[in-house]
Amino acid sequence: MAFEPPRRLVKALGEAAPSGDDWLEKLPEAAQQAVALRELTVERVQVPGGRSSLVVLVRLPDDTPAVLKLAPGRARPESERAALAHWDGLGAVRLLEPAGGEGVLLLERLHPDVSVRSLAEAKSMLEAAGALRRLWVEPPAGPVLETVAERTGRQAEAMRAGADAEAAPLVDAALAVRDELLASPPEARLLHGTFRQSKVLAGERSPWLAVGPDPVVGECAFDLARLVRDRVEDLIASPSGSAITRRRVKRLAESLDLDQERVRGWTLFRAVESGVRARRVGRSQDAELLLEFASWL
Repeated sequence: MAFEPPRRLVKALGEAAPSGDDWLEKLPEAAQQAVALRELTVERVQVPGGRSSLVVLVRLPDDTPAVLKLAPGRARPESERAALAHWDGLGAVRLLEPAGGEGVLLLERLHPDVSVRSLAEAKSMLEAAGALRRLWVEPPAGPVLETVAERTGRQAEAMRAGADAEAAPLVDAALAVRDELLASPPEARLLHGTFRQSKVLAGERSPWLAVGPDPVVGECAFDLARLVRDRVEDLIASPSGSAITRRRVKRLAESLDLDQERVRGWTLFRAVESGVRARRVGRSQDAELLLEFASWL
């Protein structure tokens, strides 16, 4: 079978690829090797798929359905492996192969086309929050995973360098709130890192399970920031989008026993960071949406 990378993956990796990176060129051969090594039967490549990895629906030699995932090093697949191994199926997709080839993960098969996003808005937020709560456990021992301070520190440097005059006030506000939040952080937990509704899929052994973490260690409020802005296009299009956003911050914070201001602060930082990054790679429409959303906070 030809392992043609989905267009979404090609576009997303092309925006962020360092000079000379040839991971996409080598991907079809790497996928063939990973399949042959494990004696897998390929069903299909998941399309449109994700923005940082190739996802292939496969079957194990005993005909058990599974997922083969291949990701470049800059997507931190080994951090994902460490987090999934630590969760061991509790609230998240189960890792079927503790040690695989570099950048290759073999995972249990969920229902790839059924995410919690398919539910009505209120129900989807409730189920997503419940799934997220199960992931917040003591982090694994050792310096395997990045901390919130480390990740946002790298992002802060890029924000300072990439902000134009229009975005500068929001960048200043985001950087200031980051400093305040890191000055007195609550207890650290293992976080999903990129949690949103589309990252929660229907499963057999549990109704909803999280997939695709970019794990990080830090306070739980950081993990809610991306969920707050879910369906941002709908929020921006609504005449009451700003009020809905503030209510969402309040309800999510209350439902998970978190400080509302800390949730708001990390939501602001992460929205501005995403907006500045989108503008830097030429996604001007996404940037405008994200920065307008951030201005409501």
